Amino acid sequence: MTGGPDSGAPHRDRGRAALALATGVVLLSLFGIAACRARTAPDVGGPTVSALQSAPAPTTTGPGVPVSDGRPPAAGVPDSPSSLRIPALGITATVTAVGVNAATGELDVPPSVDRVGWYRYGPGMTADAGSIVIAGHVDSAEQGPGAFFRLGKLRPGDSVTLTGPRGGTRTFEVVARERYAKTAVPLDRYFARDGRPRLTLITCGGPFDRRIGHYRDNVVVTATPG
Repeated sequence: MTGGPDSGAPHRDRGRAALALATGVVLLSLFGIAACRARTAPDVGGPTVSALQSAPAPTTTGPGVPVSDGRPPAAGVPDSPSSLRIPALGITATVTAVGVNAATGELDVPPSVDRVGWYRYGPGMTADAGSIVIAGHVDSAEQGPGAFFRLGKLRPGDSVTLTGPRGGTRTFEVVARERYAKTAVPLDRYFARDGRPRLTLITCGGPFDRRIGHYRDNVVVTATPG
């Protein structure tokens, strides 16, 4: 996955883009045991996520999502986080601003699996409304476990801290951990620009399909400002 498109160009819906974010990842048998140990715990907090919305959002799934304008909000380019820290998982990761790949309509994720990508067409780290989306690889055949390898282990109450380029920080508290088949994720819920401010972390998860070299599901963690 390479650099994103220019911000003024139309792109495929931002939600569909994000949820294909590990399409090129192949899990080697070397990581099979570790992957089993990193399985996502049962879903928790779904009703809390629904309550963060400003109004009921339509559920959009699969490849039939509409084409939409991918420009940043009218207020200007949002403030970009530069690092993410999750103490419960021992994670400190560099955050890179990413967009949508014009050729594939998918979210660009940093090629280095120890980095994560902030969706620059959505809210920034100090936003007072909407979903701040950060996505990362779960693993890579060439590079091993990614920054979000154990994302599915997060529990309500765990903290996540974003740091900006000038040192400012914002801490969030996990309120939900959910897993969806990639074709069944309620995209508008997790890429909304309205409703209460929240941080949305996304990676791949669930069973690994060796036939196609992809994970079946997406793991979505939601956190609210602490």
